[in-house]
This record gives sequence, structure tokens and C-alpha cells, in this order.
Amino acid sequence: MHSYYMSSNGLKSVEVEKDLCIMITYDLKCSQQCEYAYSKANRVMGMIRRTITYKEPRIMLSLYKTLVRPHVEYCSCAWNPSYKKDKELLEKIQHRYTKMIINMREKTYEKRMKLLGLWTLEERRNTGYYRGFQNVSWI
Repeated sequence: MHSYYMSSNGLKSVEVEKDLCIMITYDLKCSQQCEYAYSKANRVMGMIRRTITYKEPRIMLSLYKTLVRPHVEYCSCAWNPSYKKDKELLEKIQHRYTKMIINMREKTYEKRMKLLGLWTLEERRNTGYYRGFQNVSWI
């Protein structure tokens, strides 16, 4: 850690800085951001589990895509996880959520994904699900 100065005033050094709800550590690792995203998504998922009684696939997918998945994908192009433990932590949200849907609990994760028409979160990050802007003329 170096000491930095601006107009002879020492700048305070910190371990983690949060800006636009993205945690940036001094070593630029995203583990804390992954844990934060997991925690937020997990709380929303728990709320859905407690309040929705009939967990029909169409309703549950709509709730997942609008309330849960945005927490684990928010600005992921800026903090895309590279460690296996971080990727698995985030994927655990989708894994657990798809098990809540009627008639999906006994199926494998891959089978659930195929039946529900979902991609893994890593596939979404790697294929650039936000590439919809590539055909916009002003970019």
C-alpha cells in the first residue's frame, strides 16, 4: 500500500470502496461483491418462498427474472467473477430457486434449466446478454 497525496494532504486508504452498489477492493477482487449480490438475491428469494403458495413455472420465472436475477447480474460486466468459488456462489441462487418451482425438485439442474428455458448465470455473463445494444447505430 502506497501513500498518496493531493495538495500535500494525505489521502486515506481503504480496503473496500462501495460505488454505485459495486464493492471495489484495493486488490480488485470481486469476492465481496459476489457475497453481497448473493446475500441480496437470497433475501428476495426467501421472501418469494414465504409469500407465494402456488409455485407455477410461469409465475415463478417471471418473479425470478424481475426480482432475483437482477441482484446477481447488476453491473456484472464490471465485476465478472473469475474464481470458481465466486461463480458457484452466484450459481447457487439460480440452482436453489429452480428447485422451488412445482415438479422441478427431483430433476437435475441441467434438466431444470432446459425445461425452464434458462441459461446458467455464467453463460449469460460470457455470451454478453447485454449485447442487444450492438445493433444500435449511435453506439
